[in-house]
Amino acid sequence: MSVPNRRLHLNLFILSTGHHEASWRHPNAQPQSATDFDYYRKLAQTAERGKMDSIFIAAKYRLANTIKHRVIPQLEALTLLSALAAATERIGLTGTASTTYNEPYQLARQFASLDHISGGRAGWNIVTSTGDATAQNFSQESHLEHKDRYDKGREFVEVVKRLWHSWSEDALVMDKQSGIYADVNRITGAEFQGKYLSVKGALNLPRSPQTYPVLVQAGSSEDGKQFAAELAEVIFTAQNTMEQAAAFYADVKQRARQLGRSSSQLKIMPGFVPIVGDTEGEAKQKERELNELAVSEYGVKCLSDILQTNLFDCPLDGPLPYDALPSLDEIRGQKARFELMVDLARRESLSIRELIVRTAGGRGHFTYAGTPSQIADVMERWLLSEAADGFNLMPPLLPEGLDDFVDKVVPELQSRGIYRTEYEGRTLREHLGLTKGAETPGRSAQPICETVL
Repeated sequence: MSVPNRRLHLNLFILSTGHHEASWRHPNAQPQSATDFDYYRKLAQTAERGKMDSIFIAAKYRLANTIKHRVIPQLEALTLLSALAAATERIGLTGTASTTYNEPYQLARQFASLDHISGGRAGWNIVTSTGDATAQNFSQESHLEHKDRYDKGREFVEVVKRLWHSWSEDALVMDKQSGIYADVNRITGAEFQGKYLSVKGALNLPRSPQTYPVLVQAGSSEDGKQFAAELAEVIFTAQNTMEQAAAFYADVKQRARQLGRSSSQLKIMPGFVPIVGDTEGEAKQKERELNELAVSEYGVKCLSDILQTNLFDCPLDGPLPYDALPSLDEIRGQKARFELMVDLARRESLSIRELIVRTAGGRGHFTYAGTPSQIADVMERWLLSEAADGFNLMPPLLPEGLDDFVDKVVPELQSRGIYRTEYEGRTLREHLGLTKGAETPGRSAQPICETVL
């Protein structure tokens, strides 16, 4: 294959003991380390040794109701990333925060603080959250409807961007002689009044190194794709085949262009679950070992939740009860994941048991078991076919799967000239080839007062 005039981007998605649902049961897993900072520090430093763009910490706002078989303890994302900022030097630090269950002013301060602390390495994974169980942890009876939560999300992003721009780059004077700390004519309030949100004042932090963190979005429904095309700079997505990924890639890039955005300023990174072996047989054996540890009851519960259908009374070796499934319009949660699971089961004629096993490694994300060379072949093919700008790496077993990837697959990618050998910049935007955060169009900035401090 010829070397493209493009380079692969890699993000490490850190999830407890790994992304395979049975990873915690593996003899080499460390489930007791789920709340141990040193565990995450070593993972982040390994990813940095592998010259990855960023690490990613997800966030959920509820305890899963499948704790009999598996619970994923999650340290609060921004707290953990702030600590990791001091333990790393170059790698980006991306965390999830919800637009439904946060206040814009508070979140803007948190991410601006992380960007300052890390020297410009912050990224925000924008989610609107799912499920009534989440709502009920935040004094609400039910979760917002699909369209409403995206409409509120748009307002939320606009507000926080105004807050991140509230200090001009030259607002700080800090002239000891004159006693002027800042020119308040260069500090503007958000002055936002919308359907869902109202924020008046300016942020009480000066502009951060990137102006604002890299904006990441992970929705793949119609609403999610449009939201991403409008606002996101990186998209994490679940695509089960290269053909599906290429169609998604072309769709979202075209939507961005129609909105007047440069498609080069939008990086699409499908989830990828690599299982690395020195031989193909070894890789397949590793995959089998993990699948054999999967608990059927847990898998049925997870699939029932995604499909919003009770599958416990269905024969595991029979097909999905297609006639009993809700329509896509009736799904209030993860529409894209519902569609992915149903399409996969239909396309490959999978039984319920086969579908559970097929998706145990990455919840529907693309999974591949092979040698370092074979895995690099797949990644290069997706890059050259414009199915991806890079990958959201989801090792099935941590830390072992990450060590294998960094030590064996990364050198293979580097030898092909499609992946960096050294960091060239210091900020996450520089790693990704993104420009500094641009101000929200159409905003008329008003100084907060007429004097200087």
